[in-house]
Amino acid sequence: MIDRHAIRLRVNGRHHELTVEARRTLADMLRHDLGYTGTHLGCEHGICGACTVLVDGEPARSCLMFGVQADGSEVTTVEGLADGEQLSDLQQAFSDHHALQCGFCTPGFLLLAQAYLGELDGEPSEAEVREVVASNLCRCTGYQGLVDAVLATARARRAAGGDAG
Repeated sequence: MIDRHAIRLRVNGRHHELTVEARRTLADMLRHDLGYTGTHLGCEHGICGACTVLVDGEPARSCLMFGVQADGSEVTTVEGLADGEQLSDLQQAFSDHHALQCGFCTPGFLLLAQAYLGELDGEPSEAEVREVVASNLCRCTGYQGLVDAVLATARARRAAGGDAG
């Protein structure tokens, strides 16, 4: 008999109630049960970071987390960054700074950067941003565009008088 659990969570501000198998990963639940296909699965071992989402504001490898562990949580996927058809400032910076090529790793990098910018206090250094983005893998673009996009977003948010998040 399959062990199934009823859970409740918010994904990108939308409330969801569903029953999931205890062994189903958060990534599979988001993609297959809820239709948030922007969450990508690469290595399925937590190494590449393509599956990174925010769980209660913190980056999490959704391939390593069970869906039932997200019960009661607020989850943000890449689909939650844009405002309808309007890209977020971070997404636009990724485009402007050529921080994406094939796009497979992009959702994980965007959510990792979003969390980093949200907790940022002060002006980030290039070395700090490089350390943050080094936790995810990209095989196409290299990392300079990613670093430039995060730095540009941090500068723009500070210039606009808001915090970096």
